[in-house]
Amino acid sequence: MTPIRLTPQDDMAPVHQLLQAAFAYMEPRIDPPSSLLRMTPDSLAEEAARNELWAIRDPGPVACMILTPQPGHLYLGKLAVAATHRGRGLARMMLDHAGARALALGLPAVVLQTRVELVENHAAFARLGFAETGRTAHAGYDRPTSVTFTRMLG
Repeated sequence: MTPIRLTPQDDMAPVHQLLQAAFAYMEPRIDPPSSLLRMTPDSLAEEAARNELWAIRDPGPVACMILTPQPGHLYLGKLAVAATHRGRGLARMMLDHAGARALALGLPAVVLQTRVELVENHAAFARLGFAETGRTAHAGYDRPTSVTFTRMLG
């Protein structure tokens, strides 16, 4: 299985369903609520037009991520793997692909964020070569709500 880049013309409903299912477990645990709640198939198509939306299909989407070039790094957002396909190395495959894309774009790092409450994600990203590089607060919060992780490349 290889990640393929989706275009705005692709049917985004299955990708949206994958994201909704993959992120559902965190909703009762995180504050503020995920930006995913505002995401629609149409907004995913807009993401595919502005940035890079990648998916692994089997035959429908079973993993996805959004890559956004930023000054000095490639930002990885909305990484998801279907419950039926967890434990098969798809997250690692997607993260490695993000690293390859960053290098192809001349960027030295991949950066992602996860919520403070999702400590199991912190451990998983650390195992996958990421290091915590910061904590930030969403607007209106006086405490950190997100943890930033960076994987340096090269």
